[in-house]
Amino acid sequence: MAKIDDLIRNYEGFAKLPWSAGLSGPQKVWFAIYDPTDERRARHRIGEFANATARAGRSWHLVDLTDAFAEWMAAQEYRAEYFVAPGSIQLALADFRAVLSEQVREALVAADENTIVAVQGAATLFGCLRVSELIDDIAGDISGRLLVLFPGTHEDGVYRLLDARDGWSYHAVPITA
Repeated sequence: MAKIDDLIRNYEGFAKLPWSAGLSGPQKVWFAIYDPTDERRARHRIGEFANATARAGRSWHLVDLTDAFAEWMAAQEYRAEYFVAPGSIQLALADFRAVLSEQVREALVAADENTIVAVQGAATLFGCLRVSELIDDIAGDISGRLLVLFPGTHEDGVYRLLDARDGWSYHAVPITA
Protein backbone atom coordinates (compact mmCIF):
# COMPACT_ATOMS: atom_id res chain seq x y z
CA MET A 1 0.00 0.00 0.00
CA ALA A 2 3.00 2.28 0.34
CA LYS A 3 2.91 3.00 -3.40
CA ILE A 4 -0.68 4.23 -3.25
CA ASP A 5 0.16 6.27 -0.13
CA ASP A 6 3.01 7.89 -2.05
CA LEU A 7 0.76 8.51 -5.05
CA ILE A 8 -1.86 10.22 -2.89
CA ARG A 9 0.80 12.34 -1.18
CA ASN A 10 2.32 13.36 -4.54
CA TYR A 11 -1.13 14.10 -5.95
CA GLU A 12 -1.87 16.36 -2.98
CA GLY A 13 1.34 18.24 -3.69
CA PHE A 14 0.19 18.91 -7.25
CA ALA A 15 -3.26 19.96 -6.07
CA LYS A 16 -1.72 22.50 -3.66
CA LEU A 17 0.34 24.23 -6.34
CA PRO A 18 -0.96 27.54 -7.74
CA TRP A 19 -2.84 27.00 -10.98
CA SER A 20 -2.18 29.11 -14.03
CA ALA A 21 -5.42 30.26 -15.64
CA GLY A 22 -3.90 30.60 -19.10
CA LEU A 23 -3.34 26.91 -19.81
CA SER A 24 -5.00 25.08 -22.66
CA GLY A 25 -7.30 22.12 -21.94
CA PRO A 26 -4.69 19.42 -22.60
CA GLN A 27 -2.29 21.15 -20.19
CA LYS A 28 -4.89 20.82 -17.40
CA VAL A 29 -4.90 17.01 -17.53
CA TRP A 30 -3.17 15.02 -14.81
CA PHE A 31 -2.59 11.27 -14.87
CA ALA A 32 -2.24 9.55 -11.48
CA ILE A 33 -0.22 6.57 -12.66
CA TYR A 34 -0.03 3.33 -10.73
CA ASP A 35 0.77 -0.29 -11.42
CA PRO A 36 -2.23 -2.15 -12.89
CA THR A 37 -1.93 -4.70 -10.09
CA ASP A 38 -2.79 -1.86 -7.67
CA GLU A 39 -6.14 -1.08 -9.34
CA ARG A 40 -8.23 -2.43 -6.47
CA ARG A 41 -6.10 -0.62 -3.90
CA ALA A 42 -6.46 2.67 -5.78
CA ARG A 43 -10.24 2.20 -6.02
CA HIS A 44 -10.48 1.36 -2.35
CA ARG A 45 -8.58 4.54 -1.48
CA ILE A 46 -10.44 6.94 -3.79
CA GLY A 47 -11.83 8.75 -0.75
CA GLU A 48 -8.29 9.62 0.27
CA PHE A 49 -7.76 11.35 -3.09
CA ALA A 50 -10.89 13.37 -2.35
CA ASN A 51 -9.60 14.20 1.15
CA ALA A 52 -6.24 15.27 -0.29
CA THR A 53 -8.10 17.54 -2.70
CA ALA A 54 -10.00 19.16 0.18
CA ARG A 55 -6.78 19.65 2.17
CA ALA A 56 -5.37 21.42 -0.90
CA GLY A 57 -8.33 23.84 -0.84
CA ARG A 58 -9.86 22.45 -4.03
CA SER A 59 -13.23 20.94 -4.88
CA TRP A 60 -13.60 17.34 -6.02
CA HIS A 61 -15.97 15.63 -8.42
CA LEU A 62 -15.65 11.94 -9.29
CA VAL A 63 -16.80 10.45 -12.59
CA ASP A 64 -16.74 6.66 -12.45
CA LEU A 65 -16.64 5.02 -15.89
CA THR A 66 -16.48 1.48 -14.53
CA ASP A 67 -19.96 0.48 -15.68
CA ALA A 68 -20.20 2.84 -18.66
CA PHE A 69 -19.71 0.21 -21.36
CA ALA A 70 -22.10 -2.30 -19.75
CA GLU A 71 -24.78 0.37 -19.34
CA TRP A 72 -24.33 1.56 -22.91
CA MET A 73 -24.41 -2.00 -24.26
CA ALA A 74 -27.55 -2.84 -22.27
CA ALA A 75 -29.33 0.06 -24.00
CA GLN A 76 -28.36 -1.09 -27.52
CA GLU A 77 -31.14 -2.50 -29.67
CA TYR A 78 -28.76 -4.88 -31.46
CA ARG A 79 -26.74 -6.02 -28.43
CA ALA A 80 -27.52 -9.71 -28.99
CA GLU A 81 -26.14 -9.48 -32.53
CA TYR A 82 -22.94 -7.90 -31.22
CA PHE A 83 -22.30 -10.95 -29.08
CA VAL A 84 -22.92 -13.30 -32.01
CA ALA A 85 -20.62 -11.30 -34.31
CA PRO A 86 -18.36 -9.15 -32.11
CA GLY A 87 -16.65 -7.55 -35.10
CA SER A 88 -19.91 -5.84 -35.98
CA ILE A 89 -19.68 -3.61 -32.89
CA GLN A 90 -16.84 -1.51 -34.31
CA LEU A 91 -19.17 0.99 -35.98
CA ALA A 92 -21.31 1.28 -32.86
CA LEU A 93 -18.28 2.08 -30.69
CA ALA A 94 -18.23 5.58 -32.18
CA ASP A 95 -21.60 6.07 -30.47
CA PHE A 96 -20.17 4.74 -27.20
CA ARG A 97 -17.33 7.25 -27.46
CA ALA A 98 -19.80 10.10 -27.99
CA VAL A 99 -21.94 9.01 -25.03
CA LEU A 100 -18.94 8.63 -22.75
CA SER A 101 -17.44 11.94 -23.82
CA GLU A 102 -20.73 13.67 -23.08
CA GLN A 103 -20.89 12.08 -19.62
CA VAL A 104 -17.47 13.42 -18.69
CA ARG A 105 -18.11 16.74 -20.45
CA GLU A 106 -21.23 17.34 -18.32
CA ALA A 107 -19.12 17.01 -15.15
CA LEU A 108 -16.45 19.31 -16.54
CA VAL A 109 -18.93 21.99 -17.60
CA ALA A 110 -20.59 21.91 -14.16
CA ALA A 111 -17.20 22.32 -12.44
CA ASP A 112 -15.49 25.63 -11.77
CA GLU A 113 -11.83 26.56 -12.14
CA ASN A 114 -11.04 25.35 -8.61
CA THR A 115 -12.45 21.85 -9.13
CA ILE A 116 -10.62 18.65 -9.88
CA VAL A 117 -12.80 16.31 -11.91
CA ALA A 118 -11.44 12.81 -11.37
CA VAL A 119 -12.07 9.98 -13.81
CA GLN A 120 -11.98 6.47 -12.41
CA GLY A 121 -12.42 3.30 -14.45
CA ALA A 122 -10.03 3.96 -17.35
CA ALA A 123 -9.07 0.28 -17.35
CA THR A 124 -12.64 -0.70 -18.23
CA LEU A 125 -12.32 1.18 -21.51
CA PHE A 126 -9.57 -1.14 -22.71
CA GLY A 127 -10.58 -2.72 -26.01
CA CYS A 128 -13.49 -0.32 -26.52
CA LEU A 129 -12.04 3.15 -26.53
CA ARG A 130 -8.63 4.71 -26.13
CA VAL A 131 -8.24 7.04 -23.17
CA SER A 132 -6.46 9.47 -25.50
CA GLU A 133 -9.59 9.69 -27.68
CA LEU A 134 -11.76 10.51 -24.69
CA ILE A 135 -9.36 13.21 -23.55
CA ASP A 136 -9.15 14.67 -27.05
CA ASP A 137 -12.96 14.96 -27.06
CA ILE A 138 -13.24 16.76 -23.71
CA ALA A 139 -10.00 18.70 -23.21
CA GLY A 140 -11.54 21.96 -24.35
CA ASP A 141 -14.13 21.76 -21.57
CA ILE A 142 -11.70 21.61 -18.62
CA SER A 143 -11.95 24.64 -16.34
CA GLY A 144 -10.01 23.40 -13.31
CA ARG A 145 -8.09 20.15 -13.66
CA LEU A 146 -8.92 16.67 -14.96
CA LEU A 147 -7.37 13.82 -13.00
CA VAL A 148 -7.33 10.43 -14.73
CA LEU A 149 -6.64 7.48 -12.44
CA PHE A 150 -4.42 5.52 -14.79
CA PRO A 151 -3.36 1.91 -14.27
CA GLY A 152 -0.38 1.71 -16.55
CA THR A 153 2.98 3.30 -17.22
CA HIS A 154 4.53 6.55 -18.34
CA GLU A 155 7.98 6.62 -19.84
CA ASP A 156 9.61 9.27 -22.02
CA GLY A 157 6.28 11.05 -22.50
CA VAL A 158 4.49 7.88 -23.61
CA TYR A 159 1.49 6.52 -21.69
CA ARG A 160 0.50 2.86 -21.83
CA LEU A 161 -2.84 1.74 -20.32
CA LEU A 162 -2.50 -1.61 -18.53
CA ASP A 163 0.99 -1.92 -20.06
CA ALA A 164 -0.72 -3.81 -22.86
CA ARG A 165 -0.96 -1.74 -26.01
CA ASP A 166 1.15 0.69 -27.90
CA GLY A 167 1.31 3.89 -25.95
CA TRP A 168 0.65 7.40 -27.08
CA SER A 169 2.44 10.64 -26.47
CA TYR A 170 0.41 13.14 -24.54
CA HIS A 171 1.09 16.38 -22.78
CA ALA A 172 -0.69 15.47 -19.56
CA VAL A 173 1.16 15.89 -16.29
CA PRO A 174 2.18 12.49 -14.90
CA ILE A 175 1.81 12.00 -11.15
CA THR A 176 3.58 8.90 -9.88
CA ALA A 177 4.32 7.26 -6.55
